[in-house]
This record gives sequence, C-alpha cells and structure tokens, in this order.
Amino acid sequence: MTTSRRAVFLDYSSLDLGDLDATPLREAFESLELHERTAPADVAGRLALAEVAITNKVVIDAEVIARCPNLKLILVSATGTNNVDLAAAAQRGITVCNCQGYGTPSVAQHTIMLLLALATRLADYQRAVAEGRWQRSPQFCLLDYPIMELEGKTLGLLGHGELGSAVARLAQAFGMRVLLGQLPGRPTQPGRLPLEDLLPQVDALTLHCPLTEHTHNLIGAPQLALLKRGALLVNTARGGIVNEQALVEALRSGHLGGAATDVLTVEPPAQGNPLLAQDIPRLIVTPHCAWGSREARQRIIGQMSENARGYFAGQPLRVVG
Repeated sequence: MTTSRRAVFLDYSSLDLGDLDATPLREAFESLELHERTAPADVAGRLALAEVAITNKVVIDAEVIARCPNLKLILVSATGTNNVDLAAAAQRGITVCNCQGYGTPSVAQHTIMLLLALATRLADYQRAVAEGRWQRSPQFCLLDYPIMELEGKTLGLLGHGELGSAVARLAQAFGMRVLLGQLPGRPTQPGRLPLEDLLPQVDALTLHCPLTEHTHNLIGAPQLALLKRGALLVNTARGGIVNEQALVEALRSGHLGGAATDVLTVEPPAQGNPLLAQDIPRLIVTPHCAWGSREARQRIIGQMSENARGYFAGQPLRVVG
C-alpha cells in the first residue's frame, strides 16, 4: 500500500492525562499531530492534509469526509463508532478501525464497585458520618440503612460478551447466581431469558450491551416495574438504554432499592439531566469514567498502533462498518 502516513489525533486529551506512553502510536506514522481537543468547526481544517484521522468522540461526518480528499483511514480510540459516518466513509473507500476489549478489567471492576456500593449503602453511611450522626449514636455502630449481602442473590446480565462475561465471573466470586437476558434484535440463544421472564427473578441487573435501535429505552417504566421491589440496577453500558425519567420515578417511588449509572444520554450533561437532581434517593452517578484506568488507556494506544500498522501492511485489524 503506497499511502503516506500523516496522522492527526483530534482529541488526544480525552485519552492521555499525561500518564501514557505514546511511542507505539508515534512510531506507526511518518508524522503525528496531537490536538488536545478540536471544535466542530475546526475538524475539516485539521484533517485537510491528513491520510489518517484519529478520534475518540469528535464527530467525523459526511461533510468532513467530503472536505478531506486525502483521508484513507479513520482510527477510533474507543469501541463505539457512532461519531463517524460509516456509510460516507465506505462510499469513499475509507477504512474505519476501532478498539475492542481494552477496558474489560476496568469496566468490570467499576460495575462491581457500583453494585457493592449500592448493596452496602456506602453513600448513605458516608453521608451519615459527615453529618455527625454516628458521632451522636447511643451505641458503637450506626445501622440506619439496610445492607444487602450479594451472596445467594441473583444477578441478571443484559449483554454477555467479553465484558458481561467478566462481570459474571466477579459476581459469581461473591456467591451470586447469574442469569442471562436475551437482547432484542439478536438471534435467540439457548439459556438467554426474555426480559419479561428475566426481570422478575433478579435481585440486581447490570447492562453491558451497545446502544442500538433495539436497545434504546430497553429499560423503561414497564421493565422497571417487572423488577422485584428493592432490586438494584447498574448501567455501565450507554446512556439511552435506560429511560432516565422512568428511572428517577422508580427510585423516588421506592420501588428500586438503588441504581447506579456511569453513562447519560448526553455527555457531558451541560444542559442538565433528570438523574442529576439532588433529591433522588439511592442513586449513584459517575462521570463515564469506568473505562478510564491507565492500563485500559494504554491498551488503546497499543491497539491503535496495531490497527495502523495492519492497515499499512494491507491487513487491517478491527475494521468496522
């Protein structure tokens, strides 16, 4: 393949906090420009002479592709590719490669951390200490909030790929029974339960599926109502899989025992979000950080280097679209 190797990373600061070794990525190209972030109006200009575009969340749409005649390869430093117009890229013969499985240990760990925090009412007990309630207790301990043991409880998983499987193994180490749900829009698989059969059986539900037309609002008011009273819900997948307003109402009504989410429908939630209200009980929100261990981010550097070298060798890796 005779293409040049000039690359531009549009939003490098979304990946590197100053703690990564970018050498493998630099060595994959003749030149590599690293931009901390790129405004939408500047994308086409920065890619005008580039053969390779690298993006995490910066949008590369059909208009940008049309204005970048040299573009041959788009590397996405994430798994999701909804920020790239795959149809326009295919029409131009541009290869798009993503990263896969890089964050499995980090996200699985975060999922179990959220589940444990909900089950042990960690936030409530931290707040009680901060407010001085333990200090005023007439006895040595404070047990104002019911604590759930995970051992013997049933965990429902929606999404049982690499990440879901990792969460299942960790949950089983805590003595949980794991049930798998059948995702809509996918071929029926043995051992996967339809949602209406799965939800009433579980004490906790965790989500590990992509956001698609089939999974948008997959967990809404009817599905939340099917869960046992006091059940826990953890979403480290994508915002939009859970209907946010329905989740707020299920928590305020007391039907759910708790919920935690690392993702929202719009990120960052600059214009607000129903789940950011301060009066929602038993809710934990983390800022889409589950994936972000240093080890996971370094794996992304490695995978993008592999993707680039594979493309230049005529054997592209992790091709999407």
